[in-house]
Amino acid sequence: MRVLSVSLARLRYCLATVATVIAAGCANEPAAPVATAPAPAATPVDPQHQGMVGAHGDHSPHKGGMVLMNGDIHYEVVFARDGAHRIWFTDPVRAELPASVATDVTMVITRPGEPEEVLKLAIDDSGESWIARGRPVPGNDAYVKITYAMQGEPHEVEIPFLIQTPTP
Repeated sequence: MRVLSVSLARLRYCLATVATVIAAGCANEPAAPVATAPAPAATPVDPQHQGMVGAHGDHSPHKGGMVLMNGDIHYEVVFARDGAHRIWFTDPVRAELPASVATDVTMVITRPGEPEEVLKLAIDDSGESWIARGRPVPGNDAYVKITYAMQGEPHEVEIPFLIQTPTP
């Protein structure tokens, strides 16, 4: 059985579109076409990408984490000292994608002198991100291997466990 995951904003948009179509069909005169413009790309906040709003022009963290890329897909990883970690996926212009674009998301946290901790992430209740709850990570000497599949293709990256500090 396949589970459909839709963000609240996308659901509202779809419901508004359906309501417009129904209202237009019930009117005596044909409704004028509704012009819709694509959503503007977010303006990057990091100095390296200022003024770039096209594909791959924004690599600034939108959720306070670390932004990585896999082909045209960006993903933002947010680590927390208390063991609550999240991953969001976005498209080339950083528009949010539903978490379901990826499958089999895992984190393997390696701390010095301890066994590896394997975390199987789950899609959050809103369908917007992948979440994990693990043991606290007190120091800066841990590494995290993140794996997932997208369209059947596996992806893996190993990064240091870093808590990002917001840029002023």
